[in-house]
Amino acid sequence: MQTPLRLQQRPPAVGAARRRRLLPPRRAGWCRCCAGAGAGADAGKAQARRAYPYDEIEPRWQTHWEDHRTFRTPDIGDGLDTSKPKCYILDMFPYPSGAGLHVGHPLGYTATDILSRFKRMQGFNVLHPMGWDAFGLPAEQYAIETGTHPKITTERNIGRFRSQLKSLGFSYDWDREISTTEPTYYKWTQWIFLQLLKRGLAYQAEVPVNWCPALGTVLANEEIVDGVSERGGHPVIRKPMRQWMLRITSYADRLLEDLDELDWPESIKEMQRNWIGRSEGAELEFSAVDKEGYDLGANLLVYTTRPDTIFGATYLVVAPEHALLPSLTSEEQRVHVEEYRELAARKSELERTDLQKEKTGVFSGSYAKNPATKEIIPIWVADYVLGSYGTGAIMAVPAHDSRDHEFALQYKPPIIKVVSPPNGNCNSEEAYADDGIMINSSNSSSGLNINGMISKDAALKVTEWVESNGFGKKKVNYKLRDWLFARQRYWGEPFPVIYRDDTNEMVPLTENQLPLTLPELDDFTPTGTGEPPLTKATDWVKTIEPLSGKPARRETSTMPQWAGSCWYYLRFMDPKNSRTLVDKAKESYWGPVDIYVGGAEHSVLHLLYARFWHKVLYDIGIVSTKEPFKCLINQGLILGEVEYSAYRDNEGKWVSADSNSNLIDCYQEKVPADKVTKVGDHYVLKDDANIRLNARAYKMSKSRGNVVNPDDVVSEYGADSLRLYEMFMGPLRYASIFIDEVTTILES
Repeated sequence: MQTPLRLQQRPPAVGAARRRRLLPPRRAGWCRCCAGAGAGADAGKAQARRAYPYDEIEPRWQTHWEDHRTFRTPDIGDGLDTSKPKCYILDMFPYPSGAGLHVGHPLGYTATDILSRFKRMQGFNVLHPMGWDAFGLPAEQYAIETGTHPKITTERNIGRFRSQLKSLGFSYDWDREISTTEPTYYKWTQWIFLQLLKRGLAYQAEVPVNWCPALGTVLANEEIVDGVSERGGHPVIRKPMRQWMLRITSYADRLLEDLDELDWPESIKEMQRNWIGRSEGAELEFSAVDKEGYDLGANLLVYTTRPDTIFGATYLVVAPEHALLPSLTSEEQRVHVEEYRELAARKSELERTDLQKEKTGVFSGSYAKNPATKEIIPIWVADYVLGSYGTGAIMAVPAHDSRDHEFALQYKPPIIKVVSPPNGNCNSEEAYADDGIMINSSNSSSGLNINGMISKDAALKVTEWVESNGFGKKKVNYKLRDWLFARQRYWGEPFPVIYRDDTNEMVPLTENQLPLTLPELDDFTPTGTGEPPLTKATDWVKTIEPLSGKPARRETSTMPQWAGSCWYYLRFMDPKNSRTLVDKAKESYWGPVDIYVGGAEHSVLHLLYARFWHKVLYDIGIVSTKEPFKCLINQGLILGEVEYSAYRDNEGKWVSADSNSNLIDCYQEKVPADKVTKVGDHYVLKDDANIRLNARAYKMSKSRGNVVNPDDVVSEYGADSLRLYEMFMGPLRYASIFIDEVTTILES
């Protein structure tokens, strides 16, 4: 479902035989014999238009549908026959950017529209709505640049998107249209947050964030490219700030287990499994000592999925942000450790965990005692260990872990093999990371002997041994981390909490105080201190705590864009309800979403977050199903035209893409298509066939300038031509069998 699709700039001309089949019935003032009439340069165009006058037919029917609310789905109690089967078909709703739609958007929308019309014809009650995921960074950035309030640009963009979608003839129920920026909508987003808060699933913690000193603001991950700010290219560092968090980890097992019940692409389910990253292992305590072996009074807790390899642990590694690192750093090493920590703070987590990058580290100056061998081993600081995963410290076993092995080759700690492959064959130059037979794994003073055991049995014995001796325990761990649920931005949902000035106690608002609306603000620029822009709305920030009557202040961070998109599918079931999030009878009838179509790029964050919120709502009785989306379909990507690029050296001379020269020192230059020719399987310069080029088609995006506007295609060929063309471009569960396959799913 992630197969890239490519749209030509123009759909191919319809053949003569097919064109005849598209001819409309005769009507007054028009006859087929006149179809070719006309003279001059416009004769051919006139003939094509008279063959199928889409510019007359399509707007007429679209106006009829809108005037008669043809695709309106009645409410329960307002004419809906609930004895009929239902089918809830939903598109992932778009962010309404100023650029409008491109031809990638209608790909999935057309498929759901076909299916919706088909199911209506089969006698189903069909719910097929559309709305807008309209909070977020782009509107705020535009506001900063132009001084235009985000609300104004958002409403304008929504209007453009809506008119484009209507011109494509989609059968949406526009009576159910919603926007996440409307107070009547985000009142219930705030209400959900309060339910999370009541149940201990929302909390505040000091966590590392992306801080840009030059811009004086906190940046979201998506605003950072290769360790620098997307805007201006300034260095970004990690620094701790107090933030709102959601305890999604409390639902990790349920999020994992319930995947098996879903009719989703296996690749998407596997991505979620990997993101959750459940692993079973042990937490072990290592006593910190100095180089003489004297106890430093600190115990370092490490997490490992391979406790069987404890005899091969020849050093420990702590993350640069580990809380105990300052106390573990010797005076001789303090300058080196601080320099290393500063360098690590400039890297993203993605950079730090990249398996291909060279491993770096610095000795802390302290040691630890391996409880199994009783040997003193060094404690290193290395950025390939993250403070947010496990305990932020590992026991390094270089003979049996590739990252530890690479580190050991560079910094020379001992490499001791403790696992032998079952067949005895092992490449001595590489780490052996699989299970096998334990060797070199006994010590009389510690009383532990696992020699000759298979790995899994040895792991169990080591775990029992550390538990019985009081310096370890069995532990289930997850890669999934609690959700950082705050942004130091203006354009987002305000948090429905206040803080008492005298005690700093956090007090949640009551339901009758919702929605807490955003204040009008003219200055959206960053404060330069890390404080959110809302701190500038001083009259809004200052408030009174209702129960005590004492002065208080509002939370000035806002929720992330993900908040509104976590539950929007529920609001479509009951969009005008001012008394509750969704009526129970309506949710019970329409839930869950039967067919959910959207991009695979949302496979982890949006889908995981929505599943988490849905399960919380299930637990408190708001929804009747454990999962929000029964069947998920990814529509794939439409790529822009192929782009050609070549390399030039510092002297401006062309360098072939297959050159043995170091291309890192060269710069890339885009080459126009008319300067390119193909030789064999490669593209080269027309003027110099020795210069091979890179040829690649990228996902359509405004930033690349490779967007095809659907308005242009509709204007020249009509909406039906665009819709039909996109449905036969490539796999959307192989367009021609899409309806049959989905119908089978629904009927089962």
